[in-house]
Amino acid sequence: MLLGPPGAGKGTQARALAALWGIPQVASGDLLRAVVREDSELGREAASYMDRGQLVPDELVLKLIAERLKDKDVHKGFILDGFPRNVSQAEALAKGLDRFGLKLDKAVAVIVPDEEIVKRISGRRTCAKCNAMYHVAFEPPAKPGICDKCGGQLYQREDDAEDTVRERLKVYAETTRPLLDHYRRLGLLEQIDGVGRTDEVEKRILSAVNGVAPPPK
Repeated sequence: MLLGPPGAGKGTQARALAALWGIPQVASGDLLRAVVREDSELGREAASYMDRGQLVPDELVLKLIAERLKDKDVHKGFILDGFPRNVSQAEALAKGLDRFGLKLDKAVAVIVPDEEIVKRISGRRTCAKCNAMYHVAFEPPAKPGICDKCGGQLYQREDDAEDTVRERLKVYAETTRPLLDHYRRLGLLEQIDGVGRTDEVEKRILSAVNGVAPPPK
């Protein structure tokens, strides 16, 4: 499991590690965005929280995660990314894993200062046509406001706006940081510095999970 605030790089690291180990990334954010794109009643409910930077209610997220854990590919190992987000979710997750005969081996917290998070997220831009991602400071397009891949217009998602990011960090501090204490008490927590190059952070995570991670694919 990868823990940390929004913008800490959990998704990037989870994708890299999933490819390295040949196991799936189970990302609550991806599951939520998929259901929002369906424009179902469930998706519209989720969007109403996400657009304000608020956490989606536990019962909604738990339903999506439980459905994903029914898939056979997770039974050889998986990386949880962005879930759980509070202690009650963690307790429900533990019960759900037990029903499937699964267990959590390690919880790795990626630590990044708040101001660095604001800089990372508020600078993101997304292509309206192909969904390619850019960053005004770290990975800008060749032509400002225009996607390099398809020529589409770039825009800032509502949940990437600075005010929304700060609200998300406030929510994280109030509800998600207690998870660190929870997993520390269970002897599962490892904390790593999330500032630096992607490969540097990956090496720190690999060191933290040494002995419990699957061998490279």
